[in-house]
Amino acid sequence: MELKTINATEDAVHQATLQLLQQRGLSIDEITELVFILQEKYHPDLTWGECRTHVEHVLTKREVQNAILTGIQLDILAEQGALAPPLSDMIIQDEGLYGIDEVLATSIIHIYGSIGLTNYGYIDRLKPGVLRRLNDKSSGKVHTFLDDIAGALAAAAAARLSHNRKRQKDEEQRMDA
Repeated sequence: MELKTINATEDAVHQATLQLLQQRGLSIDEITELVFILQEKYHPDLTWGECRTHVEHVLTKREVQNAILTGIQLDILAEQGALAPPLSDMIIQDEGLYGIDEVLATSIIHIYGSIGLTNYGYIDRLKPGVLRRLNDKSSGKVHTFLDDIAGALAAAAAARLSHNRKRQKDEEQRMDA
């Protein structure tokens, strides 16, 4: 069997990641909405554009792209029946004791520290917007990894936003002193 290779340049991997998210039905706007939900009560002047900028930045990180590509590919393989049991069954059913989907998602949030973990736990429990849709098993699609990835992307972007806001506030205070 001959393996097909691609040029895994930074841009090629980024574009493949964005394309795969879109093909699986997850938009940047839906992730942005989650960031807004996570941060609106802490930042009354928060804008959609600011949230989206942080989502887009998180999506440029290679570690994030690797997690997305890996998780979605496992969802697709499970959906196609290309994984052997019992793994296929655990992924298709999103079995409660199968926590590898969460472990993969936490690789995204750990880039931005403990606030990312806190945001992830909160949004994963709440399951607003797109998370509710991706977690719905009635669609026939397998999103065992993608729902956790979506929550992790939002949590990471919210953490990045918080870090940037804090840094800006600290700089303003230093300049006023």
